[in-house]
Amino acid sequence: MFDLSAAAIETILPFIAIGFAAQLIDGALGMAFGLINSTLLVSVMGMPPALASASVHAVETFTTAASGTSHILHKNVNWRLFRRLVIPGMIGGALGAYVLSSVDASVARPFVMAYLAATGLYLLYRAYRGRVEPKTPRIIEPLGLAGGFLDAAGGGGWGPVVTSNLLVQGSSPRETIGTVNTSEFFLTATISATFIASLGFAAFTIQTLGILIGGLLAAPLGGVLAKRVPARPLMAMVGVLLTITSAFSIWQALSK
Repeated sequence: MFDLSAAAIETILPFIAIGFAAQLIDGALGMAFGLINSTLLVSVMGMPPALASASVHAVETFTTAASGTSHILHKNVNWRLFRRLVIPGMIGGALGAYVLSSVDASVARPFVMAYLAATGLYLLYRAYRGRVEPKTPRIIEPLGLAGGFLDAAGGGGWGPVVTSNLLVQGSSPRETIGTVNTSEFFLTATISATFIASLGFAAFTIQTLGILIGGLLAAPLGGVLAKRVPARPLMAMVGVLLTITSAFSIWQALSK
């Protein structure tokens, strides 16, 4: 399926680096793997939004399976919250993947980048504000639906959108992270299946393999980084990266 000639290896190296960097940050923050990959693939590497999202979610199907299994074994999953999140998330993910794969890439790109830029600004706000006084969690199903749709349409966003909002509403941090990560496997599997139905297996290329290799190489280092570097500076770095690269991509698209 993949061409691993010398030329292909040279081509795959940048994508290994992108997957490595994204997983390193994701391992420390518990979010942003999809967002960082999608932003860099679209704005820096020039991939169409649908292809970038399909590649990222194919990789996340493997990484979230491992993460979800770990959270289940460590009893970090609130199964009532899981049931209320997973079905709306899968529906939203399928809708987002279908919409993104059904429109022209040049039309989708500014909107996808605007979403990613807004998410970057939100992460900057979270880093600046720090601890937020929680409230009783009430909004779950609509949050899952919106998080799934934005995750598919933007190539990432389930973690920042769903995890952050649940924590703000007052959900337990340990159970929130464990439940959102476990439900993300079903989300990414649904999104990947939708992309396969819409785009075919041609959507999964050597770039997908590069991101997967980079992510697997960085996975053991994320935990170490989480212990050494405070979360707020890392979140601010993610916000700056997403905002700048997305804004630049929007400017490029609108100036043509």
